[in-house]
Amino acid sequence: MRSRLLMFVGAVSVAAAGTVMAVPAHAGVCSDLWVQRNAIYKANGYCFKTRKAINYFGNAGCLYDNAATMPMSGADKGRVLVIKKREKQLGCL
Repeated sequence: MRSRLLMFVGAVSVAAAGTVMAVPAHAGVCSDLWVQRNAIYKANGYCFKTRKAINYFGNAGCLYDNAATMPMSGADKGRVLVIKKREKQLGCL
């Protein structure tokens, strides 16, 4: 009976460890991409709406409430599109 209990506890421990390890390997990449994309928005005067973005970037000096209609250079627009595509591929968005 004791050996069965120990085997059960061991199996539960292994299962729990597997759950902890279930964080996607690309989680850090998603975070980096989020920062890169939003840094472009910040540089172009975007007014952030989410608490996370406001805490990270702030809204001082912001000018535009809509990222889709915010004036940006072609290079910035292209970079945002590339970042969003990668975020979608990784399941970040």
